[in-house]
Amino acid sequence: MKIWIHGGWVIDPGLLDGRFDILVDRGKIIGIFPETSERTPPHKTSGSTPDHAPDRTINASGRIVVPGLIDMHVHFREPGQEEKETLETGMAAAARGGFTSVCTMPNTHPAADSRETVSFVVKKSRANGGTRVYPVGAITKGLKGEFLCDYEELRSAGAVAVSDDGMPVMNSLRMRQAMERAKELNLLVISHSEDLDLAAGGTMNEGDVSRQMGVRGIPGAAETIGVMRDIALSELTGARLHIAHVSTAGSVRAIRDAKDRGVPVTAETAPHYFTLTDRDVLKYGTNAKMNPPLRTDLDREAIRRGLSDGTLDVIATDHAPHTPAEKARNFADAPNGIVGLETSLAVSLGLVRDQCLSMTQLIEKMAVNPARILGIDNRLTAGNPADITLIDPRAAHRIDAAAFKSKGRNTPFDQWMVTGRAVMTMVAGDIVFEVPTLSE
Repeated sequence: MKIWIHGGWVIDPGLLDGRFDILVDRGKIIGIFPETSERTPPHKTSGSTPDHAPDRTINASGRIVVPGLIDMHVHFREPGQEEKETLETGMAAAARGGFTSVCTMPNTHPAADSRETVSFVVKKSRANGGTRVYPVGAITKGLKGEFLCDYEELRSAGAVAVSDDGMPVMNSLRMRQAMERAKELNLLVISHSEDLDLAAGGTMNEGDVSRQMGVRGIPGAAETIGVMRDIALSELTGARLHIAHVSTAGSVRAIRDAKDRGVPVTAETAPHYFTLTDRDVLKYGTNAKMNPPLRTDLDREAIRRGLSDGTLDVIATDHAPHTPAEKARNFADAPNGIVGLETSLAVSLGLVRDQCLSMTQLIEKMAVNPARILGIDNRLTAGNPADITLIDPRAAHRIDAAAFKSKGRNTPFDQWMVTGRAVMTMVAGDIVFEVPTLSE
């Protein structure tokens, strides 16, 4: 199917920033042309190129056309906890959120610590079609922090990185060995950096609000110390390190300093960390319970500065669906995590309105930088797969968790009025999500 995307403002940081039309055929970008008044593409892209009359024209007027968004950090729960999320429902949520690719974390049941489990995720996601799924394999068997997995086996099965997300590797020698092996195979190490001894028993950020609620807190130092250790090991081994879900000012400082020294470290944060604080737990209850927890105003501002100055490379969601019954437990017993795939873009566009980021910088954080870190080419260039997201930056709407494609409803953003959303998601030329207003 030949598709002509006409009249949109195309942003591909460092390559394109203006009005261009894009021709897609057989899953690939065939050509990118300066916008014309015609609603059909040129008949020839070169002296020998045949007629390119489109089967469908997409009216992208008033929309922003960008490389497909990539979420480096999601939990799809399959295999083992399909009542929370399946690959199919997670991929549908991703497509609705504008994401053409996602990285699934390994804390499934069984954990993605073997060729069999990683292969299962790859094969089933491909059979479903739609958003691309890149599994992250486990650092250690069963995420127990003891015995390293066979990284070569995980990579050959399709893993793009290794992580023990949700259960950090506390043994520094074991983490060093993991980084040394990952470096040999050029595998990215994604670290949930946390000192579990400092965090033990905590259920939210340690501070005035935790004391007000009478619950045990987790000090910001628990994360910052973990980040500093992992940076030191990356500096020692030369392994590529990606710090997951950064939430503290101390972590931002440590990452900034490491980058200044040339340490091969990148980092992500999530929309809830630059939007909410621990005081929001009083309002949203368990739907604002996560790990790392929401922090203070000072931490939130440090996260925003870290995004603005490039210290934090990526905006990810840490999409973590749970059942309503689980989140209905008392605060101490409820599981950590919120869903984010269908709210991330709209909430993150607030950074543009607040002049914290430009639109180009936002697309870097949500599309270009994740692709670069993972070794994926999603740029809008002729010959590349047509992974494309269309954004309506002025679409005002109310977030409605009941309408999510995800099985999860656990979000503090339910019923928020927001502006901006994905209106079309295209993966290899297939339109996997769209709102019904784009056809000519």
